Amino acid sequence: QVQLVESGGGLVQPGGSLRLSCQASGTIYSLYVMGWYRQAPGKHRELVADCSSVDMTNYADSVKGRFTISRDNVKKMVYLQMNDLKPEDTAVYYCSADDVVSGKHWGQGTQVTVSS
Repeated sequence: QVQLVESGGGLVQPGGSLRLSCQASGTIYSLYVMGWYRQAPGKHRELVADCSSVDMTNYADSVKGRFTISRDNVKKMVYLQMNDLKPEDTAVYYCSADDVVSGKHWGQGTQVTVSS
């Protein structure tokens, strides 16, 4: 099994920045996609950004130009740099990883709150 542990969430004012980190561990064969999802109260979980093992990235339209995803395949980590944060970015952010053998895995989530 793959374990994912997120860090870096918190409270930030509108216009501020946060960087989320996610560490993968456990029985890993190959993580062909790592990414970030978020879920706001009363809403479905949605993709924020993901990154393939060859650094192909994909972003939700709502975060393009503000968020940047990156990964370190050696350290088995994925990051989400979030700039110009808006109140509508408030959500629980979940790290995800797709392993070629064991399938999709989720972290426990980290709260991001954007408020003045």
